[in-house]
Amino acid sequence: MSERRLPPVVARMWGRETSPRHGPRPSLDLARIVDAAIRIADRDGLDGVRMSSVAREVGMATMSLYRYVGSKDELLIAMADAAAPEPPALDGRAWRDYLTDWTRANRDFLLGRPWLLALGQHTPPAGPRALRWLDRALAALAGTGLGHGERINIATTLTGYATRQASLAHALNVAAAGEPIAGLTEYADILGEVLDPDGYPALTEAVHANAFGVAEEWIDDADFTFGLDLLLDGIQALIDRRREH
Repeated sequence: MSERRLPPVVARMWGRETSPRHGPRPSLDLARIVDAAIRIADRDGLDGVRMSSVAREVGMATMSLYRYVGSKDELLIAMADAAAPEPPALDGRAWRDYLTDWTRANRDFLLGRPWLLALGQHTPPAGPRALRWLDRALAALAGTGLGHGERINIATTLTGYATRQASLAHALNVAAAGEPIAGLTEYADILGEVLDPDGYPALTEAVHANAFGVAEEWIDDADFTFGLDLLLDGIQALIDRRREH
């Protein structure tokens, strides 16, 4: 792809803008603006991020901000990329060991900055940080015999699992009408009170069998690992099938 065809926000994230700038040398750059927006989101949540609030944070007029970022949507895309940490180091690890760490780290940084969950996925990953996460997952699977498309689908699936788990943990830890559900134990108690055994026979039986566990908090690593192992077992089965042909 030529540089001239890059979407403006992608060009800015990669430092690949081609339009010449006239006038005084810019006093800011996209990175400093994005850092300011992330500080606001960490402090006030995503609702606090407005072009005017970011402009105040960096000490400039709101309209001047558009010289560096074309719109709030572009700013949010850049924030989502910059707010992610570096992915775990591969360090020659086997694919399963690495992707276990990779998926858990993905979940954990989303839980650490829940406004990223509210932000959602604006576009496919195109920033330098997000693409490093994708690159490392593909590299971990490089010796498995899987095709490039299969490896990308695996990375996408594991990302979706991490996001879903982070979203569930966050949602259930947030106050609902001022009363948070503290953990799996309390959740199971609530289900036991409301479920009709005739209408929900299988779920009622699961609750009575303590199938939801006894975690005092919503971040239950055993449950997370159980689901992740199901996905990784499926990947292993796919690898085995490819090797048989």
